[in-house]
Amino acid sequence: MDLSIRPAKAEDLPCLLELYRLLDVGRGEPMRLEDAQEHFVALMNDPRHTIYVAHLDDRVVGTFALIFIGGLPHGARDSCIVEDVVVSQELQGQGVGRFMMRFAMNECAQRSCYKMVLSSHLVRAEAHRFYEGLGFRRHGYSFLIDDGGLTQEGSSPAA
Repeated sequence: MDLSIRPAKAEDLPCLLELYRLLDVGRGEPMRLEDAQEHFVALMNDPRHTIYVAHLDDRVVGTFALIFIGGLPHGARDSCIVEDVVVSQELQGQGVGRFMMRFAMNECAQRSCYKMVLSSHLVRAEAHRFYEGLGFRRHGYSFLIDDGGLTQEGSSPAA
């Protein structure tokens, strides 16, 4: 398999949106291409946020994003969040995800990150086994407030 990883380009956006449909199942309509273009440009102009694509035989077959976060603890070394990991359905279980995560781990190592984290929904047992097989371990708790629980500007949180 002649698989490669590279930063996403504007021309990859239709393929990315198609892959993201696999992440957004049951969450309403996917973003339209016209709406996504402006967001894509802003993300790609952020040096701490990179969307990558896995490329095979002139087609995009997977994607993930790396977001680097700086801070003062841990010797002021970055941490990294891996987001939006998805592989096309026909290639799941064929090593694409493993290849993408190894690439991500190498990127973090090159930047001397002190940790790389990701979250995976509680019901995704197969994904959990996949990540554990790569050396990830369960650590702490992940807490979430989705858009329905966030306070609006001018309102105060409940006591």
